[in-house]
Amino acid sequence: MQLSNIEQIPGKTIIEHYGVVSGSTVRAKNVGRDFAASLKNIVGGELKGYTQLLSESRAQAVERMKTQAEELGANAIVNVRFSTSSITQGASEIFAYGTAVKVGE
Repeated sequence: MQLSNIEQIPGKTIIEHYGVVSGSTVRAKNVGRDFAASLKNIVGGELKGYTQLLSESRAQAVERMKTQAEELGANAIVNVRFSTSSITQGASEIFAYGTAVKVGE
């Protein structure tokens, strides 16, 4: 499955459109990460626990989007975008979406 954040796959021709596909995940912070984050807020620096959480969340959202596209018969997704939102205190959604297409030479 080829992914692109532009409207095409360079060097390929879009031969069929399947429509919008998406994938999402909602993740909650845990006490250990919250404690480490509160310490980092005092001294500064990267919140590595949250960085890892967001990275894993993005990967899972993309995999779900790709699965949906594959079920439609697509071999690529163009215009891929990400969105985040707060669901409740301590939990956020990562949402990936794009247009499922079939590309050929």
